[in-house]
Amino acid sequence: MHDGWMISTRLGILLACSVAMAVVSQTVAAQRVFNVREYGATGRKSDDARPALQKAIDACGKVGGGQVYIPAGEYTSGQLHLRSGVRLYVETGATIYATLDSQQYDDARKAALIFGEDLHDIALEGGGTLDGQATYEWRLNNITDHYILSNQHQMEATGKPLLRSFPKGSPKETVFPRMVLLLRCVDVRIVGLKFLRSRSWTINPYACKHLVIDGVYIYSSQKEAVWADGIDPDGCQDVHISNCTIETGDDAIVFYSTDAWGPVLPTENVTVTNSRLSSSSSAIKFCDGNSKAVRHVTISNVVITNSNRGLAFMVFDGGIVEDVVISNVTIDTRRFDWFWWGDGDPIHFNIKRRSELDGVKRDHEPAAGIIRNVTISNVIAHGQGTSAMQGHPDSWLQGIRLNHVRLFVSHGAEAPYESTTSAMTLKYARDVAMNDVEIAWEEPHSATWQTGLFCRPGTGPASR
Repeated sequence: MHDGWMISTRLGILLACSVAMAVVSQTVAAQRVFNVREYGATGRKSDDARPALQKAIDACGKVGGGQVYIPAGEYTSGQLHLRSGVRLYVETGATIYATLDSQQYDDARKAALIFGEDLHDIALEGGGTLDGQATYEWRLNNITDHYILSNQHQMEATGKPLLRSFPKGSPKETVFPRMVLLLRCVDVRIVGLKFLRSRSWTINPYACKHLVIDGVYIYSSQKEAVWADGIDPDGCQDVHISNCTIETGDDAIVFYSTDAWGPVLPTENVTVTNSRLSSSSSAIKFCDGNSKAVRHVTISNVVITNSNRGLAFMVFDGGIVEDVVISNVTIDTRRFDWFWWGDGDPIHFNIKRRSELDGVKRDHEPAAGIIRNVTISNVIAHGQGTSAMQGHPDSWLQGIRLNHVRLFVSHGAEAPYESTTSAMTLKYARDVAMNDVEIAWEEPHSATWQTGLFCRPGTGPASR
């Protein structure tokens, strides 16, 4: 009896071990590692690493996926095409430099260091770095930007030259690659990496579903880096951004709904949490480029520092922004150079038709867009500009709630001009409620200041 029990037990253990080994074997097979050094990458910045990196990615994709491993070293590469199932792992101490040779990118439109189209189950991971090597030059302004004409006119009134930064090589150079461009991809993870000095938008997904961006660091010069947005989801669903630090010359996080890459799709079901953002334009922007919808968005536990504009809601192309909840946010804004969008304003709402901004007549231009059902709670904001909340004569802001908001306004003595008369303004809005909203003026004061809250004609009742 005892011997039989022992034999049975041993057989059970052996069977269990065999099953476990089979599972491990399958897992290892599914997670095969493709070291780019084995495909010819040298880890020397002066060498062209693109062929080796692409060979490793292709080999990994061919067997159904696994990890493409980039060990410590410096790798210079042009456009890399991801494959389904590929986890690109950039090790701590490894840097992929985006080449400045425009011939190594697909074309001006789709140029990107990392590119993926119609893929599934992909990841960019590790503790390493992707460096776009962007540089800029300063020269007199020679373009007309209708969206910042008021800034330009105020600068002209000071008698100072209209100097601004431009990407080096512009306008002759037409290829300014993104760092990451993903079109119609499903189940995407971007985790832990550092993205530095992008020459255009840093991470730009279109029509992607189930997208996780966690623990990334994005940096570009806040003095110079025009076009270098941080994260720009366009027509994406189920987007989760967390634990990120973004310091960028252009907008930090922007939500789009455009036809730039295909049919206009809503960006929806979005969470942003536990992040720190700095931007020379807007830290968080519900973008003017919205032809359909940005909706079902929650943003919480965010620190906005050293920004031109904090929370921006803008609709210029007829779309809808709705069902947004923002809570537990601190905001610190100031005026940046004249050519950035923003005026040191912590909160900004604006509905316009695009022709009303640039004067260009458009056939079949959509009606004014919609902003409704937005709740902003538990906010402490320090700024220099007016928090303007403005709807449109044909489309009023609706269902806006400000709860437990403390707004401190000061004068930017170092700024080239001062245009603030009111701390907060409200126009073309109905069903607006403010509960426990405090406005305070801080030193240094400005002679232009007049009113804490100014409700302009064309405003429905505010309560509480």
